[in-house]
Amino acid sequence: MTTGNGGSQTILVVGGGISGLTAAVEAAEVGYSVILVEKNPYLGGRVAQHNKYFPKLCTPTCGLEINYQRIRNNARITFYTLAEVEEITGTAGHFSVRVRQNPRFVNDKCTACDECSKACTTQIDDPFNFGMGQTKAIGRPHAMAFPARYVMDATFAKSDEARKLAQLCPVGAIEPDMEAKTVTLTVGSIIWATGWQPYDPGRVRPYGFGLYANVINNMRFERLSSGQGPTRGQIVRPSDGKAVKNIAFIQCAGSRDHNYLPFCSQICCLASMKQATYIREQYPDAKVTIYYIDLRAMDRYEAFQKKVEADAQVHWVKSKPARIDEDPKTHDPIVMGENTLTGERYAERYDLVVLATGMEPNSATSPIPAADVRYDDYGFVVNGQNGIHAVGCSAAPVDVASAVQASTAAALKAIQTIRQAGG
Repeated sequence: MTTGNGGSQTILVVGGGISGLTAAVEAAEVGYSVILVEKNPYLGGRVAQHNKYFPKLCTPTCGLEINYQRIRNNARITFYTLAEVEEITGTAGHFSVRVRQNPRFVNDKCTACDECSKACTTQIDDPFNFGMGQTKAIGRPHAMAFPARYVMDATFAKSDEARKLAQLCPVGAIEPDMEAKTVTLTVGSIIWATGWQPYDPGRVRPYGFGLYANVINNMRFERLSSGQGPTRGQIVRPSDGKAVKNIAFIQCAGSRDHNYLPFCSQICCLASMKQATYIREQYPDAKVTIYYIDLRAMDRYEAFQKKVEADAQVHWVKSKPARIDEDPKTHDPIVMGENTLTGERYAERYDLVVLATGMEPNSATSPIPAADVRYDDYGFVVNGQNGIHAVGCSAAPVDVASAVQASTAAALKAIQTIRQAGG
């Protein structure tokens, strides 16, 4: 169907992470209609999956809830979750955009009463926690998910149990037969903010990710550290639940390597330093080792690096480890390589190893479905093309503060596009 709220004065924002949210509310609050499209069943993007984030080391609740309130209070913003852009045609000022909205299997009558989730007996791997732990096949995607409507797993929706739950729902919110819909939007400019995904460390085979239970990546560690995570914030080993008292972080795990991810994501060193503080706060006697090529803490973040460097329990080894083995009896990971400052070879045993993987832009694997969009060598969108403005990690690897600044600028550019096109 074709919506009635489109038009040349409308801005489409694709991606509901911190970049897309910022761009949407900034444009709407100066008087423009905004349509926000997000492929997940909730807004918030990667920031929602963090335990804390820079620059203030806030919990996600801090920044995201403010933006959710701004959306709730602004009638100019319309948003679609579980939605993806399939096609973009037209030119600046007169884009036609086809959007597929996938079924939630729960309609807008949902009051989040939790009766369905309590009654549900089927568990699925929890996607919000990267499969670490399980969750009910129907429920709220995570504790602070916005919108606060439940969602049902698509495979579970075909089951007899799903139909029984539909009969139990007191407000008739569950629809196991719900189907995908196609919406056609007419918009004047587009902001592309589809964000990033953690680079798959399984491609770096010598490090054993996916083979060794106690080798994880930095985003999984972030969830492990969160009070809303699979262990309620207790940092323990996935293999046996043992407290982590000796941990290693390996920087540039696949990054800055033309065999894998060629560029520096800028934030990985800081992420490991931040995560080192999680360990040290929870286990005062814990030992942390950080293996690095070189350390990159930009601008105001240097003070944070100095703070972590001052901790006598945090040790630094200038090295790119050659491989990780595992003790088959204890499941301890063993990091092997050479210290490039001393020339000494090492084989160090740890409770847990965290691979600091980089940010792979989603635009590299899910490009913009429009003609004549250009990308750089790494898959980031080259900006300023025919009324489509990339922002956040669709344009370059950035931290949250930089993404917010760039998104405010992108809102202005989108407005300029509409004005120049006569909208």
